[in-house]
Amino acid sequence: MARNREPVLKRAKALGIEPQYMGINKKSKRQPKQIRRKKSEYGIQLTEKQKVKFMYGLQEKQFRNLFVKASKKPGEAGTNFLIALESRLDNVVFRMGFAATRREARQMVNHGHFLINGKKANIPSMEVKAGDVISVKEKSKSIQKFKELKEMVITTPEWISIDTEKLEGRILKAPTREDIDLPIEEHNIVEFYSR
Repeated sequence: MARNREPVLKRAKALGIEPQYMGINKKSKRQPKQIRRKKSEYGIQLTEKQKVKFMYGLQEKQFRNLFVKASKKPGEAGTNFLIALESRLDNVVFRMGFAATRREARQMVNHGHFLINGKKANIPSMEVKAGDVISVKEKSKSIQKFKELKEMVITTPEWISIDTEKLEGRILKAPTREDIDLPIEEHNIVEFYSR
């Protein structure tokens, strides 16, 4: 499987993303380059697509397949697509505060540290639904990372409730567009794939 190994801060700066959206509390010391040319419509759409792909840590094929699947659902294609991205297991683990970044969340899911409704879940792209309970495996609770979580105060979105003592979270409802606090203009992605 292909992995994105490029420096996060450098890529975030190039795409115009604040590192905090990636779960990193650092600032780059590099001076911004002066952009002399105005971006074309295609350039704006491409940058938006690359930005969202980078934020959620997906490869092109996976990203496009998810967009095609979301666009077949009733409603707005862009909104359905963002909701599908937010409903991925790796993103939900990140949103619950079990991981500092989406990359770390993806790795933890791959290593099999989580259960969905009591069943093993080791596929980061699994879609979680309202009512699902995501919990840390009993065997994994002894890991230092999870022990530290019990003392931490974690803020989660409205559509997720979390119990830090039991190390589990519940999906209260499906996320809506208003719940997604990332600076994304999804209409540019829809227009990009509509070409």
